[in-house]
Amino acid sequence: MIGDNATPRRDGWMEMRVRLVWAAATTVLAAAGAFALGGAAGGAPVAPTDKAAIEKIVHDYIIEHPEIIPEAMSGYEAKQAAKLLDANRSALETPFPGAVSGNPKGDVTLVVFFDYACPYCRQGHADVQKLVAADKNVRVVFRDFPVLSPASDEAAMASLSAASQGRYQRFHDTMFDTPGKVAHDRTLGIIRTAGLDEARTAKDLEAAPLRAEIKKNLDLGRSLGLTGTPSYIVGNKILSGAVGFDALKSAVEATRRAKAA
Repeated sequence: MIGDNATPRRDGWMEMRVRLVWAAATTVLAAAGAFALGGAAGGAPVAPTDKAAIEKIVHDYIIEHPEIIPEAMSGYEAKQAAKLLDANRSALETPFPGAVSGNPKGDVTLVVFFDYACPYCRQGHADVQKLVAADKNVRVVFRDFPVLSPASDEAAMASLSAASQGRYQRFHDTMFDTPGKVAHDRTLGIIRTAGLDEARTAKDLEAAPLRAEIKKNLDLGRSLGLTGTPSYIVGNKILSGAVGFDALKSAVEATRRAKAA
């Protein structure tokens, strides 16, 4: 999961959740109050004393049945997430050239935010590989999201260089399949193993276009409130953590059904 250097993003997400709780509670109170007022008054004007009594009934009901707040919040969060994802759909699903796998014309796109230094991403990588092998109509877009260390940032820049050299998948797989902690010497070794042009890659590690892509990914993650790696976007769902193959498969299938409806 994201380390201490991402605390501002966690705090921002908690603030967002607090706002969502209040918005959901307000929605529940407003809807319940309107229903109660309509039922009590039959469409006629309601006296202030009656209104106060009805509001107390609604308040007491919510206190006695607090489960309706998380239910309302869950629905509200889902709607807000869908709006955010729709607003960023093109940016999310348009890959950095070469940083894509699966069927390039697949009917469902899975977007993966990852950090090479994240152990959960290593587990998630195996799940994504399994998904691509099992579902020949899924497209996977990879988004480097280096937040754990300077070494993971360097590895992310190297991966984009690999993409520009047409060797992204080999570099990406080798980074996750090779044991050991992400570090400068290890990344250099994998650059050689993946057959990258070392001189070109060395220049790319400082290249402004690649740095801009990393910034774009970090900004996208922040705008979506991502709190850890790996994080997956599929359809209107955000899945956080190493959720496993079955959860990824189910999300892809649900998105496919929704598109067909």
